[in-house]
Amino acid sequence: MKRLITEKLINWKNKETKKPLIINGARQVGKTYIIKKFGEEFFDDMIYINFETNHELNSLINDNITPFYIIEKIELYFNKKIGKNTLIFFDEIQASERALTSLKYFCEETEYNIIAAGSLLGVAINREDYSFPVGKVEVLQMHPLSFEEFLIAIDRENLISVIENSFLNNKKINDAIHKKLIELYNTYLILGGMPEVIKTYIEKKSIIEAKEIQSAIIASYISDMTKYASSSNSIKLIDTYNSIPLQLAKENRKFQYKVVAKGGTASIFGNALSFLENAGIINKCYKVTPQTPLEMYKDITSFKVYMADTGLLVNKSQFPMHTIANSTSKGPIVENYVAQQIVSLERKIYYWESSGKAEIDFILQTEKGIIPIEVKATIHTKSRSLHVYMTKYKPPYGIKVSEKNFGLENNVKLIPLYALFCLKKI
Repeated sequence: MKRLITEKLINWKNKETKKPLIINGARQVGKTYIIKKFGEEFFDDMIYINFETNHELNSLINDNITPFYIIEKIELYFNKKIGKNTLIFFDEIQASERALTSLKYFCEETEYNIIAAGSLLGVAINREDYSFPVGKVEVLQMHPLSFEEFLIAIDRENLISVIENSFLNNKKINDAIHKKLIELYNTYLILGGMPEVIKTYIEKKSIIEAKEIQSAIIASYISDMTKYASSSNSIKLIDTYNSIPLQLAKENRKFQYKVVAKGGTASIFGNALSFLENAGIINKCYKVTPQTPLEMYKDITSFKVYMADTGLLVNKSQFPMHTIANSTSKGPIVENYVAQQIVSLERKIYYWESSGKAEIDFILQTEKGIIPIEVKATIHTKSRSLHVYMTKYKPPYGIKVSEKNFGLENNVKLIPLYALFCLKKI
């Protein structure tokens, strides 16, 4: 399955001087598969070590983390000589504090090709006994498949250039093609972007079997919550995770701790929320004052929480799959989808809210200025909030995302929901 992150891996490999590379991301987003595939295609050989399962090498590294000692032990263990074009892949590196620390010395003392991956790395490095090699590694975040990658996976890559051309020229796509893309988008809403889910759908032609994989992924997340936290904290983690569909179903989608449990506060559930964010399971969207840079003007007390994968949200919400295309209540699902697509472009997500009732779903910082993005779940696109925002802040233009075709109206760019990957071009 082709992933766009491969281009970034190739760029890393081609650097004359490179640091060890860490690929971070939630479980099941395809880190192990894509790194192994990259190793097979672009290196002469690859050494694969999973620190969760390979306790022998884990214990050896605990004794000594100097690079040449580690290389010597790896060569003896695998009976292989590690050359200049060998990829060393440390998987589930969060299971070995010493292996993580060793990357600092690999950067300073050697020129080996090392990629590390971790599903709960963000959680692990917040523990007192973990020392992250700051400045000594490169880090890439891996996400579920975007809609663009979904089109590639289902062999409809030919549609991407058509979408991009219409985006750049504000020109409508042929109605039949537009309708087909909306159908594919609705399928993606149900499936989401977890590789195993999409692979099952492609091979089995069954959304029901794909949904079973989603349920298994959710169960694995719950298992991690019980594995990496005390019994009392794991309950808080699970309660916080289970509250996300309820949080998004509210008219005001701002995250509220009292929705997690009666009397809930940040002091009770704040750490649980941080765990979910560090594990890559959720994305936070902060309220901002629209000034550049947005990160400096966010309100850390006001935020929304979206699940990192919309398909898992649909599954967890038990949303009726056969009605999603025509449902009038899929607004929270669609908003989550938009958040996921923006995050997949390595953009942080923010929203704006006036002192009255006006609210802009997403605010995007670009080289041309701050752009407001209003999201509509269907073809109905009337928006008082966008008018209020544009009158007050006078952005270069606005964006309205919906099921309508491309267009430009009153300095507002109309973008179909399937074309969000084109935001990388602004």
